[in-house]
This record gives sequence, structure tokens and C-alpha cells, in this order.
Amino acid sequence: MFTGIVQAVARVASITDRPGLRSFTLQFPPGFCAGLEVGASVACDGVCLTVTALGPEDRADFDVMQQSLSLTTLAGLTQGSLLNVERAARDGAEIGGHPLSGHIDFMATVVAIRRPENNVCVRIQVPAPWMRYIFAKGYIAINGASLTVAEAERSRDGSGCFEVWLIPETLRMTTFGAKAEGALLNIEIERQTQVFVDTVRAAIDERLGPLLPALEKLLAAQGQSLDELAKPPAGLG
Repeated sequence: MFTGIVQAVARVASITDRPGLRSFTLQFPPGFCAGLEVGASVACDGVCLTVTALGPEDRADFDVMQQSLSLTTLAGLTQGSLLNVERAARDGAEIGGHPLSGHIDFMATVVAIRRPENNVCVRIQVPAPWMRYIFAKGYIAINGASLTVAEAERSRDGSGCFEVWLIPETLRMTTFGAKAEGALLNIEIERQTQVFVDTVRAAIDERLGPLLPALEKLLAAQGQSLDELAKPPAGLG
């Protein structure tokens, strides 16, 4: 498990490709690897990877399967690329963000960036059907960083957009300051929110049955959807 509090930025030192597998050697800041062991987990841009070997000068190796490469931004990394990294949480550690599994749900796209004084606002486009799990004031993990959704807008096809605000400390500790429009991001949705939304949607489907299409049509005519009915109560997600 991870907390979503990025601890450092690592650099890709080398990449080795083999059939169905890509191996990364990452260079970490001094001291990051203290006590790190082979078999330990490290979140790399939000993806939970296992240490396969430890090298000198705070370097470590990781293997990534083809499936993980196809589902995440790791396939686009090159030598010199930078990543947000976090070591696995220890028992009793303070959860400064929210609990993360390190399992990416989908990739999203940066569509706009605003830079008011001392802040950055990033607008992110989400493919269907994942927008149903994203709500204003809820948690979301972007490239391994736990962030709060500022605004959320849904489209009828299940896609949509949301915005997050980044303070100077977040920009200093992460790679977000270097992102531009069109950049792909790894997204892990908040699990409590997913369970709540799926449970409510299943209950509605079970109770309404044949009437469900009519309800969806009525809600659509009013500019709403079942996702709004399944919105978690305040304080959850």
C-alpha cells in the first residue's frame, strides 16, 4: 500500500527490452534506497513495481510486464525520463494523502493548464466510463500523487473532465511542473468511491429492471445521469 505522498523524483538511467518484458534501472536521490531490499515495492508514477536488483549509488532495477506497459505511461519512458516515486507505506505510518494500491485504472490526458500566481490548475480529460467515479472534493491519484478534485464535468457518453490545483510544494516535489497539454497521466481512482458507486448502480439496476432505460432517458433530458444519483455522501472519497 502507498499513501499518495510523493517522496522523490527518480530518473530512468537505462532501459532493457526483452520479449514481453521491459526492465528499468532507476536512479534515486541520495538516501532513498536506504533499507530498500530486493522484493520491496516502489510506486513509480503510481505503478507498483517490485525491486529486482539493487545497484550502487542509489540505483534499483524493476521489471515491467507487457500488460502494465499497455495500461500505463511506462511504455513511453526513455532514458532520462523523470518519475514520481514513493516507497511502500510502513505499518503505523501517517496517511497524508489516501490509501493507494499502485494499480492503475486508466490513462488520462492533460487538455489545459492555467498558471495563476503561485498555483497551477490542470484540466484532465477522462475516457468513458471512468468519470462516474470522479467527484468534486473527492480524492484521486495522478501519477502516484494523492490530489483533491476541484471541479468535475460529465458527458452523456460516460467520459468527462476534471480539474486539480497544484500548490508550489506539490510542484517542487513532483514532475507535474514539466507536464504540458497532451501529456498522458496514470490515474488510480479512490476505491471507496468506486465500491459505493458500483453498489448503488447495482441496487438501482436490480430494483428498477425494465424501467431503468426510461429513468436514464428522463435524467438525460434534465442534464443528469445515474452517476449523480450514485454520488457518494460528503466525507466519502
